[in-house]
Amino acid sequence: MSEVLKVSGVTQRFGGLVALDNISIHIGQGEIVGIIGPNGAGKTTLFNVITGIYHPTEGQVFLEDTEITTYKTHEIAKAGFARTFQNIRLFGKLSVMDNVIAGMHTRRKTNLFDAIFQTGRRRREGREAQEKAEKLLKLMDLWEDRHSLASSLPYGHQRRLEIARALAAEPKLLLLDEPAAGMNEQETEELREMVLQLKQMGLTIFLIEHDMKFVMNICERIYVLNHGVLIAQGTPAQVSQNQAVIEAYLGEED
Repeated sequence: MSEVLKVSGVTQRFGGLVALDNISIHIGQGEIVGIIGPNGAGKTTLFNVITGIYHPTEGQVFLEDTEITTYKTHEIAKAGFARTFQNIRLFGKLSVMDNVIAGMHTRRKTNLFDAIFQTGRRRREGREAQEKAEKLLKLMDLWEDRHSLASSLPYGHQRRLEIARALAAEPKLLLLDEPAAGMNEQETEELREMVLQLKQMGLTIFLIEHDMKFVMNICERIYVLNHGVLIAQGTPAQVSQNQAVIEAYLGEED
């Protein structure tokens, strides 16, 4: 199995605070991998390092065989990473369809000249974007909402729209930051089925999630962070039986 993501010895310091301490992880092509841990464990910080919001104090990040440690966020997006956020970041005053099309900006090949003079290439790219958006909205069960403003959608649909917009960038790796947060049991199960469908399509997924039922039923491997330190890794069964994990995190749920 080829590696899509490799994080090697990453440490992230903010002044005297060590947010991540010598973290190493790897994700293979087509895997669904989760990262769990208490609030403040460093999970979102790790996502921010991977996607270029922070450059690590030490260590390296690789996309396949390319080191991207010092890449800027837009360069990483263009290279093949897409993510959702813990707090939904949609364009609320745009339609559902336009939100998805907006997610394709890293893949556009037309330039300012094409836009001003509406060249054939520009019109062709517009048609292709529309067709691609239609497929993604149907995939995420949002087709009926395509003309609605994003801000008018129910919360669970907004979560799905954010995933559809991320998919529009044709990522090699999709990072989901608490995708099931705020969802009821039915919405969470629908999301789980959709994520599994994305895996069947060949997508590689790395997710943060506090819903342990969701994580354990969808991830092939799980990493566990606590106070910026990687305390465990393995299959859901291995992690759920790890005493350090139970004491640091899972025991809190009980």
